[in-house]
Amino acid sequence: MSIYLRTLRYFRAYSGQTILAVALMSVGIAFNLLKPWPFKYIVDGLLDTSHGTLQAREFIARWFGWTNATGAVLGLCLVLVLLSLLYGVVNMLSNALLIRIGLRALLHLRTQLYSCLQALPLQFHDARRSSDSSFRVAYDSQSIQTIYNKGFATIFGAVVTLVSALAIMLRMDWFLTLVSMAVLPPVVWAIRHYGDRIRRESTTIQERESDLLASAQEGLGSIRMVQAFGRESFEVEQFVRHATRSLEANFRLNLTSMRSALVVGTLMALGSAVMYCAGSLQVMRGHLSLGDLLVFVAYLATLYQPIEQLTYTAWALEGAAAGAQRCFEILDREEETKDAPDAVTLTTAKGEITFAGVSFAYDPKAPVLTGVDLAIAPGETVAFVGGTGAGKSTLLSLVPRFYDPTAGIVRLDGHDLRSLTKSSLRAQIGMVLQDTLLFSTSIRENIAYGREGATEAEIVEAAKRAQAYDFIMAQPQGFETPVGERGGHLSVGQRQRIGIARAFLKNAPILLLDEPTSALDPSTEKAIMETISELMIGRTTLIITHRLSTVHHFGRIVLLERGCIAEQGTGAELLALDGSYARLHRAATHMPEEIPGHAPTTQS
Repeated sequence: MSIYLRTLRYFRAYSGQTILAVALMSVGIAFNLLKPWPFKYIVDGLLDTSHGTLQAREFIARWFGWTNATGAVLGLCLVLVLLSLLYGVVNMLSNALLIRIGLRALLHLRTQLYSCLQALPLQFHDARRSSDSSFRVAYDSQSIQTIYNKGFATIFGAVVTLVSALAIMLRMDWFLTLVSMAVLPPVVWAIRHYGDRIRRESTTIQERESDLLASAQEGLGSIRMVQAFGRESFEVEQFVRHATRSLEANFRLNLTSMRSALVVGTLMALGSAVMYCAGSLQVMRGHLSLGDLLVFVAYLATLYQPIEQLTYTAWALEGAAAGAQRCFEILDREEETKDAPDAVTLTTAKGEITFAGVSFAYDPKAPVLTGVDLAIAPGETVAFVGGTGAGKSTLLSLVPRFYDPTAGIVRLDGHDLRSLTKSSLRAQIGMVLQDTLLFSTSIRENIAYGREGATEAEIVEAAKRAQAYDFIMAQPQGFETPVGERGGHLSVGQRQRIGIARAFLKNAPILLLDEPTSALDPSTEKAIMETISELMIGRTTLIITHRLSTVHHFGRIVLLERGCIAEQGTGAELLALDGSYARLHRAATHMPEEIPGHAPTTQS
């Protein structure tokens, strides 16, 4: 029940519109309940001349002034049409209003869910597939509209109709009413019995559909590699496997729904048959008029319809609750790097960065960083080198607070990073990564992503400083040229220059470079490094690279081994130590070594 109550909170802002929709729905129900009566008066007042009730004839004469039978029949039929028209119009207006409210609540939930996912730390996203998060935003969120439009709204209409019809039927014949309601206990049992199964099977479907979406996204997103290795048939087999599991889950749910519908339908038919038998006996004994029986039969349908609606609504709610639960799982997650209540805004940073006894572990049993102590002066350039898994990227990720250290403190200009707001901290940091991520928009919009509100002149200037202007103007539409999905229309070097242009545009005092040239050929790397060298001027720069030739002449090099600082100093100083850095440098520059049985060779 807590899921449904929590869902209702999204509709508090629309309480006035909901009350209006409920009022319209009530009026529509009243019109619907009046629909059987015109035919009753036709039967009892006009057709049944031998046993026609005086009350029905007097009603026709008093209220309509019809003494001619043909005119009375036509008039009562027109009244029936009018009641149906009024019911349809009012019902349409109430449904339109309810649908609009449901869609607005859906927009609210999707926005909140997407905002929450954007704020959650990288550790959360690293542990999950992006397709699962996308599925929750796009599909699971629709459960809120189902719960409102097919749940609460339907329940209200069904309950009002049920109570009203029951009151009228009790007034007409209490015995037949009790006979009709005898099916209610077994129907309630069926609702409870099948409801739990439907929720479990709906949850399974959501998970299977998420797996299917992940399979499709990964296969299509890696289409170049798939075709290069001739793995098309393998990817199709993978897709078919996930699609088959989804099919089986859907079939199980539909089978459960069909079984439940069979049970409920049979119970309704049994109740109708018993009522028809008892009602016919009442008419034959003269205790009930034929018109009254016809009205009672009409109200029986009106009575059973909301019972069926409540049954199917209960099952629909169970299915929707499974999707809502998956949404709330995201919204309930604690933001691990959230701002402290007393966090301050950093307006301008000098760029002094200090790591004091910093340790970090994704898994407590496998620490990535251990006791790192390092002081970086404003404007200084520090290169981090070391083998794969040494902790270089993790160390850089602590600076913008993608993660918080599990022990120790990271400071900026003397401030503990956790005492600063994340937005103001990250505003002081520019980044250029190994694989520059571009959005499937224009080149201009991708560069402008570096700073909100940048002018056209500033965007052009950033492109020129990144030496990207010439190749941009050579494109068919210049700065308005679409880059394709993930920048697929551009070369690696061109994408990297756009990433550098972003950093120029942001103009932040701190620059983080994570393998900015590792995917480039030597000539392109040299050109890119010349551009990056200009970007580094006057900024505190932390750079990660496996290409020691790129950073050998930098001011300071820090060598990490197993999450600890093993060596640090200039390139020349570290070579003189003849330690780990010297071995890495010799391996990187292919210095000749004697191999037993072979003469030394020189490689460039």
